[in-house]
Amino acid sequence: MKQVVAALIVRDDTILICQRTKYQPMPLQWEFPGGKIEPGENAVEALVRELQEELGITAEIGHEVAHIVHSYKNGNIIELGFHLVEKYAGPLENRIFRDIRWVSREELTQYDFLEADLGLVQDIAVGRLSLYPGA
Repeated sequence: MKQVVAALIVRDDTILICQRTKYQPMPLQWEFPGGKIEPGENAVEALVRELQEELGITAEIGHEVAHIVHSYKNGNIIELGFHLVEKYAGPLENRIFRDIRWVSREELTQYDFLEADLGLVQDIAVGRLSLYPGA
């Protein structure tokens, strides 16, 4: 089972989503930034590293807001933790994605997300999981 961590980066009433390139597995689908936890790393260390590599930011990783295990049809199984990120330093740079966008929670369901993210996307979109201060 592959262990993966992802960031729910919020700004005002929007959340950052990223589109994979056509050269990546599951091409052109949308996801939350993050990646594999490497040997010797914990989830927070992995997410700090991934956000630096993918977006050029130094993030302050918040609490885990969701944790899922997902089995893909090809037999791959991932364990995925989603952490809230409300603060980061540095200008946001798109270093590896086809596109990055700030979208409202209501807009999330308009994007073709990775299968593993769909339940969480729905929970955020309908307000079952609130990520925004004061919401």
